[in-house]
Amino acid sequence: MRIISGKFKGRRIFPPKNLPVRPTTDMSKEALFNVLNNHFSFESLKVLDLFSGTGNISYEFASRGSDNITSVDGDFVCVKFIKQIAEEYDFNIAAIKSDVFKFIEKNNNSYDIVFADPPYALDQKVFENLVLLVFKQNLLDSNGMMIIEHSKYTKLDHLPHFSFKKSYGGSIFSFFEIVKTIPTE
Repeated sequence: MRIISGKFKGRRIFPPKNLPVRPTTDMSKEALFNVLNNHFSFESLKVLDLFSGTGNISYEFASRGSDNITSVDGDFVCVKFIKQIAEEYDFNIAAIKSDVFKFIEKNNNSYDIVFADPPYALDQKVFENLVLLVFKQNLLDSNGMMIIEHSKYTKLDHLPHFSFKKSYGGSIFSFFEIVKTIPTE
C-alpha cells in the first residue's frame, strides 16, 4: 500500500497482516483521486472515511493537504493502526472505533466528502441503507459528495442522489451528491 500523491507521495505503508480488510488498490485509488481532483481543492476538505480499515483513503487525503479527517471502523486493531500512522506522519486524522451505522446516527457534523468502503460481502440492502442514512442525517455539505466503493454485483444507481459511477477492475465507485433544484418562475 502506498500514498499516490501529495506531500508523502510514494511512501509505502505496511499494515499488520492480520487486519480484516481489503484495501483499495493503488490503481483504483489513483483513479478515484483523479476524479475528486476535478471537483475539490483538498486543502479545505472535511472528510469522513467510513469502514476505514487500514486508513488507506484517509492517508491519501491527508497527504494531499486535507487536515480535518475522521476515520471510523469497528475493528480495534484497524483504529489503533490508523492512530499510529497519523501520529507518525503528523496527519490530522481522528480515528474512532465504532459501528459505522451507530456513528452516523449519533453524528451531527457535516462533511465535504463521505467515503465508505464496506466489506463487499455485505448484503445489497446494507449498502443501500448506508447511502440513505448519510442523506437522512444530513452528513454532506451542500456541495459535498459521497463515494461508496463496492463490487460489480452491488447496484446503487437506482438510489436518490446517485450522480455517476466509475469502474476499475473488480471495484466500482458510486458517487452521490445533493441535487440542487433551480426554482422556476
